[in-house]
Amino acid sequence: MKPPTLLSPGLKIGGRVQAADSADLQLRVVQPALIGLIDGTISTLAPMFAAAYVAGSRAALVVGLASALGAAISMGLSEGLSDDGALTGRGGSIRRGLITGSATFVGGSVHALPFLISDLDAALAIAYPVVAVELVVIAWVRKRFQRVSLVKSLIQVTLGGAVVIAIGVALGTA
Repeated sequence: MKPPTLLSPGLKIGGRVQAADSADLQLRVVQPALIGLIDGTISTLAPMFAAAYVAGSRAALVVGLASALGAAISMGLSEGLSDDGALTGRGGSIRRGLITGSATFVGGSVHALPFLISDLDAALAIAYPVVAVELVVIAWVRKRFQRVSLVKSLIQVTLGGAVVIAIGVALGTA
């Protein structure tokens, strides 16, 4: 038997192989990770892009990373403290909190990395496509694990991301 990979029908989670479509995997891993990835990606866009337009690349990097860390802690605590798993079967609160917090940090920090480039125009030219890739990844994860239409998911996450970026740009250029 071939070992499972990320794209195969089974994933090795916690020492056992589970079907990628299992309710257990959905509740304990996919949902907390997806919630974190979506929140981290979208919630950090407005402050980061506002900072970029007001104060430049360094400010955008610092605000982006600070927002990602703050959001990760907040989301990790929220997920971990909202349900101990006993009633819902969603798994242990610490594990879910760590998954959600980690995914939130990843989602919130990746698009801040282009602002390591001191030239704002160059950083923005890279940051916008990075955000687009993040949104496509979210849509793909939703399609793969939640059987949401890729087109519908792309529209939903792109619309959400565009609204938040527009708010950040509007505030940063006001």
